[in-house]
Amino acid sequence: MTESSPSDRASVAENSPSSAVPAKRDDRRIKVLLVDDQQIVCEAIRRMLLTETDIDFHYCSDPSQALGLAKDLSPTIILQDLVMPDIDGLLLLKFYRANPLTRDIPVIVLSSQEEAVTKAKAFELGASDYLVKLPNRVELIARVRHHSRGYIHLLERNEAFQALRVSQQALAEDVAEAERYVTSLLPEKISTPSVVTDWKFIPSAKLGGDSFGYHWIDDTHLACYLLDVCGHGVKSALMSVSAMNVLRAQSLPKCDFRDASQVLSALNNAFLMDNHNQMYFTIWYGVYDSEKRELNYSGAGHPPALLISGTREAPTTCSQLESQGPMNGVVEDLPYDGITIPVEPGSRLYIYSDGICELHKIDGSMWPFPEFIEAMSAPLAIGESALERIQSVGRRVQSGNPFLDDFSILELTLS
Repeated sequence: MTESSPSDRASVAENSPSSAVPAKRDDRRIKVLLVDDQQIVCEAIRRMLLTETDIDFHYCSDPSQALGLAKDLSPTIILQDLVMPDIDGLLLLKFYRANPLTRDIPVIVLSSQEEAVTKAKAFELGASDYLVKLPNRVELIARVRHHSRGYIHLLERNEAFQALRVSQQALAEDVAEAERYVTSLLPEKISTPSVVTDWKFIPSAKLGGDSFGYHWIDDTHLACYLLDVCGHGVKSALMSVSAMNVLRAQSLPKCDFRDASQVLSALNNAFLMDNHNQMYFTIWYGVYDSEKRELNYSGAGHPPALLISGTREAPTTCSQLESQGPMNGVVEDLPYDGITIPVEPGSRLYIYSDGICELHKIDGSMWPFPEFIEAMSAPLAIGESALERIQSVGRRVQSGNPFLDDFSILELTLS
């Protein structure tokens, strides 16, 4: 039978453990459960704790009900007698440590035995402390407080970790949703007599700020672009999407979207970092005139696009189309020069982010940019994809490690 003391401050444990009210984790009071079949011991311990207003005292004289009461009561410490009828204290220790609800509750063994072997066995089975009864009152209270505070701190830490896990899960779901949204905005691949497009996009684990696209401005002019917002996470992705929507909708005022220099200058003023949480982006923007077979382009701090002429199996030249100015959003009214070049039939234009070319080798060194250019401009086997190949090469450079930044590359075959 579970029993209680007559004290007004001592909490009453019901006869059935299943009817006991579970302790609230947020009250953080010290809650003692004494398991001892001797009534005189229970009364003596109760009197020792009687004047301690922050300690709730409970006791159980039936060892068969101790585990159930401990699970329902959630004490901050258990005082456990060793020698009892039917179930001894060492067996109860095993039960406490085997149950998820009680495995971490500190247990002070109370015993009339001083033998070192008995003490060693108690500690081996999970006892937190060992006292010879009846203990000194001051010492008992000190140990009860010490172990209870340690357990309360453990509960607080576990709750903080659980809250962090919930928060991280919610954040991961938000990032995954943002990733799905960004991916849904990627353009449909097109195949026309004048232009064939292909692309590859592998978002990083942290979700970067890469976006790219292309669209016909009119019957003969195709705009193509790739931008990379600084940093990672949802805010970078959302700013990237905002800039992309501006380009797609051609909503920059007083801007001829067939003129790359005008587009970058207008985009720079529309996304000044002082107005956008100190965020900026790099971009490469080009316009292909399929009638004149000319490419007008400009870049803002972005890696150079590559224009490879000749056939896929026998390329002849690889031209680096460098950016004409600094990243967008840093300073208002920055001018960006535009360049117009002729395009040979069958040339391939590659626009990409730094997540493709700025890779770290296993020894920590950076992959040399000339080696990236060599990999991009090497002849292709019949049916081989340049995008698949550069992805494979990039993985080998990193010894199989995942890409730390978004892997974004756009291919336009200008037939």
